[in-house]
Amino acid sequence: MQQDVQLLADQIRSAAQSNSALPLRIRGGGTKDFLGAALQGEVLDTRGLNQVVAYEPTELVVTVGAGMRLVDLAALLAEKQQSLPCDPPRFGEGATVGGAIASALSGPARASVGAMKDFVLGIKMLDASGTELTFGGQVMKNVAGYDVSRLMVGSWGTLGLLTEVSLKVLPVALAEANLRLVCSQAQALDYLNYWGGQPLPLNASVWTADASGAGTLLIRLRGAVAAVDAACQRMAAYAAGEGVACAPMELSDADALWTSCREQTHAFFNAPGPDDCLWRLSVAQVALPLPLRAATFVEWHGAQRWVWAPATAAADVRRVASEAGGHAMLFRTSATHGEADRSVGVFHPTDANTAGIAERLRAQLDPAGVFNTARV
Repeated sequence: MQQDVQLLADQIRSAAQSNSALPLRIRGGGTKDFLGAALQGEVLDTRGLNQVVAYEPTELVVTVGAGMRLVDLAALLAEKQQSLPCDPPRFGEGATVGGAIASALSGPARASVGAMKDFVLGIKMLDASGTELTFGGQVMKNVAGYDVSRLMVGSWGTLGLLTEVSLKVLPVALAEANLRLVCSQAQALDYLNYWGGQPLPLNASVWTADASGAGTLLIRLRGAVAAVDAACQRMAAYAAGEGVACAPMELSDADALWTSCREQTHAFFNAPGPDDCLWRLSVAQVALPLPLRAATFVEWHGAQRWVWAPATAAADVRRVASEAGGHAMLFRTSATHGEADRSVGVFHPTDANTAGIAERLRAQLDPAGVFNTARV
C-alpha cells in the first residue's frame, strides 16, 4: 500500500508545484459523486489503498486503507461478530471507507449509536504538499489537542487525502426485534420522544406514509435478550393503551427494510414529480411535523427528515429547517433540471463566524488550493 501512497503523494506534489488552476479531486468508489456543489479537477483515485493494516477484535479496533470497500470491511468484521454500528450508506458496491468519512453520512442507527465521527480513532493523510501526516491513534485517549482526525469527517476531500483510518468497532447485538405501529407522524414523534426518555434499547426508527396517506412507524430494538424482550412487551402495552396496533416484524423483512432506508431504495426515494429534488433536513429531535406541503420520511427518532420539493422552494425548506433548530441540504437534483438545481446552493448557508473558521482551516491545510473546494 505504501507504493500507492507514494504515487498519490507525487501527484499532489506535482499539482502544488505547477500552480495549475485545475484542482485535484479525491475519489474512491465514486458512489457519492452526485453529492456536493461541483466536481472538477484531476482525479486522485484511492481504490489502491484497500489493505487491512491491523485488526484486533479483542481491542475492538480495525485499521484499514481509506480505499477499502465498505462491503469488504463489513464482511471482515462479521467474521468476528462485530460491525461498524453507524452503518454508513454505500449507494453502490464500490463505496469506500474514505468516502464514508469524507461525506460523514450515517445509517438508520445514527441517533442511538453515534455518528461516523464517533468511530474514527486516528488517521493518516496526505496534505497539500504531499507530506504524510498522522493524527490520533488506535484508542480514544490518544486523541488530544486539535483533533484533525475528526476534522476530516465531513470535509468532502477539501482538506487532504485520507490514506489510512483506525476505527472503533463493536460486537453485534445479542438480540434484535422490530415493531410496526400504524400512526400519524405527530403520534410517531410523540412515541419516539416518550420512549427515548425511557431505559429502552431503541436502535433505529423510521416513519413514512403510503400513497393513501396512512402512516407507519417502524422501530428497531437491539441489545441484551432480556432488555429487548422486556422493551417489546412494554412498548406494545403502551401502544395498546393508546389504541394503536403494535405488531412484530419478521427479521428478514426488517433487514430488507432498513437496507432500503440506508441505501435509498425504499419507495419513498422515487421522486414524486419530475421537478422535485430530495432534501435532507437535520433538525432537533423533538421538532414537530414540519410545515411543508411535501412528502416526508422521518429517521433518527425525528432528527432527520427527508422531503421532496423543487429547487424553487429552497428558501422555504431552509427557513423551516432553521426554525426547527437545524439545516437543510439539497441531496439529489430533479430529473428535469439536473445540475441547474444546484444554483440554489447544495449546503445550508453558514454564518460568518463558521465560514471564517472553515476558510482559515483551508488556508492552513491547503494554502495553494490544491484540492477541489468547489464541492462545498
